[in-house]
Amino acid sequence: VIAFCANVGQFEEDFSAVKAKAVSVGASKCIVTDLRKDFVDNYVFETVKANGIYESRYLLGTSIARPCISKEMIRIAEEEGAQFISHGATGKGNDQVRFEMCAQALSPKIRAIAPWRDPEFIESFKGRKDLLAYCTKHGIPVDAKPKSNYSIDENLYHTSYESGQLEDAMCGPDESMFKMTTSPKDAPETAERIQIEFNNGIPIKITNLGDKTVITDSLELFLYCNKIAGKHGIGRIDIVENRFVGIKSRGVYETPGGTLLREAHLDLEGICMDREVKRITEGLGAEFARLCYNGFWFAPEMDLIRHSIDFGQRDVEGVVEIELYKGNITICGRSSPKALYNADLASMDIEGGGEAFDYNPGDAQGFIRINSVRLKTYAALRARDRE
Repeated sequence: VIAFCANVGQFEEDFSAVKAKAVSVGASKCIVTDLRKDFVDNYVFETVKANGIYESRYLLGTSIARPCISKEMIRIAEEEGAQFISHGATGKGNDQVRFEMCAQALSPKIRAIAPWRDPEFIESFKGRKDLLAYCTKHGIPVDAKPKSNYSIDENLYHTSYESGQLEDAMCGPDESMFKMTTSPKDAPETAERIQIEFNNGIPIKITNLGDKTVITDSLELFLYCNKIAGKHGIGRIDIVENRFVGIKSRGVYETPGGTLLREAHLDLEGICMDREVKRITEGLGAEFARLCYNGFWFAPEMDLIRHSIDFGQRDVEGVVEIELYKGNITICGRSSPKALYNADLASMDIEGGGEAFDYNPGDAQGFIRINSVRLKTYAALRARDRE
């Protein structure tokens, strides 16, 4: 057995201890790969660019990490000559689907071993409590505790908490559970202003207008977004979502940097993006999120969507100024060299469109008449139904 651990930014993870633990419990060796830069550049920022959000609430923190991890896992498997991969995802969750779908897309001949779907394994281990008891008996250290038996998934994009006491949908999370964010109640009393610059829909620079911090490296930029947004209590949600396998699941998530970048990106699109392009890309973003959540990152339809989103983002360029305060993100302004917004055209104080545009308000009369034809026709139909 060759153990593999991906460094995707887990909170305070000791990877030397991970290696030692893997070997001590029987692995022939343990490979740890630092995927943080790859994760940010090719998965996190791609999700920000797509405005990826599942069921209007979940920012896909676990979902986007799985293809990143799977790609490296398959690379190692091929390098080592392995014919099988194995994972510890449960038989009720999404991750079993994501890992194996990604693996099949990248290496069609690879086969998967999933202990949580093996009858003999399940007979011995009914659930997490049995595994915890086994680990205690054999001196294997784990983070989870029987009384607060959260299932925690961590990466630099988010931390998620499921299972244990959270399976009671009315049981709120303990404040001590959170790792990436300060409670909004305990956040600083003073607001903080930043500017985020985008190019082709990708964040390329962050500036703190207070202490003058400036960061352009993608990984460091995102880590700083996490730091400053988490400091101000931004990015917590508590939801019940629909898993791909048909089960509803309650989860608590922290996504500070992702929440911040999403709000900034959405705002910049408002000034840069054509109305109809925006309408279409909203549908593409929803499909991007669905495919990502369900494990289809490497599917041909995802390639189509991502290429389409890239085309739509080619003019999303500029700066957004933001104020952060006690869990709130307030947009204070935005500017772009490719803005479609024109103050004279939009002004209520200038008749027409100003010097640059030929706009006659009187034309709106015919515009309204034409667009109301179908409404009048429908109303006439309903009137006949009532006769």
